[in-house]
Amino acid sequence: MKKFLIALIKLLLLAYIAFGILFFINQRDFLYAPTDKIKHVFNEIIFHNDKESINVIVVNDKKEKAILYFGGNGDTVALSAFAFDRFFPEHTVYLVNYRGYGGSSGEPSEKGLYSDALTIFDQIKSKHSDISVFGRSLGSGVATYLASKRDIEKLVLITAYDSAQSMVQERFPLYPMSILLKDKYDSVARAKDIKAKTLVLIAEKDSVITMKHSQKLIDAFPASKVDVKIIEGVGHNTILRDDRYYHVLQTFLK
Repeated sequence: MKKFLIALIKLLLLAYIAFGILFFINQRDFLYAPTDKIKHVFNEIIFHNDKESINVIVVNDKKEKAILYFGGNGDTVALSAFAFDRFFPEHTVYLVNYRGYGGSSGEPSEKGLYSDALTIFDQIKSKHSDISVFGRSLGSGVATYLASKRDIEKLVLITAYDSAQSMVQERFPLYPMSILLKDKYDSVARAKDIKAKTLVLIAEKDSVITMKHSQKLIDAFPASKVDVKIIEGVGHNTILRDDRYYHVLQTFLK
């Protein structure tokens, strides 16, 4: 019996180590889901950064005010361009295809997405009187980073989370994600450095990013700096197909 228990413990330990190694090697395949480039009717601009070419879709070019949009980890941002064209005719909207997404070169990583966000913002800021930054899901981590480093008009965080590390640690509690995880997207730590008026927009039926993780991020902002809106009856992805979502965004920008 003793030998059996020892053998079982060794087997479990080996399985634990093997999964940890597998996760460490392949973790970015779990975090990012690059989408292909699709045909659309809108203009595109290529931004060059770190020897990569970042493809950005531009809606309503040459407007005084602008929106810079960072989507979710599996979003095809071109599909959101039609709604932005409809609901924000007075804004130039820049929809960023991350590295490896939608015709952009390279492979996505936290460091790379942050660097691209700064580069794009710095190159468009002279064209507009003010720029508001939107980040959805994964993109909320990029948006909070940019807002903590640059002066922006308003910040919108859609289906947002406290940190990628917090979410992954909850899913894999037996592993030290502070050590294993390469891309942590620690938005909650950056909230104190964000000066822009902020809206956190929550999907009531979100099963991907639960309210607990959104609430931790909300609590990190000074109460006077953050508004919170919940869209009832929608999920993590179906929120994008609900007109109420865009009406809330319109109201906030006004």
